Amino acid sequence: MTTRSKLDSKKVSEFIEQFKKESEQLVRETFPHKVLEIDALFKQVKAEDPKDVEQQADIPYPVPLEDAGTENNSSEPNSKKRKVEVDVNNHSSNVLGTRVLVFPGGAIPYNKFVHNYCEKAKPLMRGLMEHANMVRMWINFLIPKIEDGNNFGVSIQEDVVAEARQVESEAASYLDQISRYYLQRARIISKIAKYPHIEDYRQSIKEFDERQMLNLQNAILEMRNHYASLHDIIMKNIDKIKVPRSANAQNMY
Repeated sequence: MTTRSKLDSKKVSEFIEQFKKESEQLVRETFPHKVLEIDALFKQVKAEDPKDVEQQADIPYPVPLEDAGTENNSSEPNSKKRKVEVDVNNHSSNVLGTRVLVFPGGAIPYNKFVHNYCEKAKPLMRGLMEHANMVRMWINFLIPKIEDGNNFGVSIQEDVVAEARQVESEAASYLDQISRYYLQRARIISKIAKYPHIEDYRQSIKEFDERQMLNLQNAILEMRNHYASLHDIIMKNIDKIKVPRSANAQNMY
């Protein structure tokens, strides 16, 4: 082995040892703090009045084409009168309205109420992903080499690694859920602009925002539970996790 290889190997070993210390400190100190922090946010979201979530889509109802023709008949030259009459005759199926191409009020805003809680929850979701990944790697570093017998402690380590991997995956799905919310909401807004006279689309925005708040509430609750359960199972089995092949056998729970 060359001098450089020995130096690199030493640095990696030092990194692993430092990583183990930081990860154990994370579980002992940071996880309980996160449980309380997320629980406070959960109670805040749960206490909100669902009516506050409602936000109307500020898209005007188009003037029916028959009314537009009447208005034009009273103030425009005969050539334009005939043009409107032809348009009405050629688009009789659209007599109740037409798509909105320009929004008089400017851009259609996102739901500020829902957006506020999305922005509060996203850092917690990213943090949970990172912390679950650290726990998984920490325990992987503690797993001893494969040997026959006395593997009860190793099985505990593997169970905790599987739990951490599941938590990491679910935290990623929470973030994906927020991204999909904005995209799907934009599609509904587009439908309202295309068919502004259909009330069901306008009502669907209210229902969609309310459902997103319920999804956020559930995600926040699950994040709190994940931190609590990981902290609980690791601390109950910390001896077996750190020294899986000790002489004294202990129960997992």
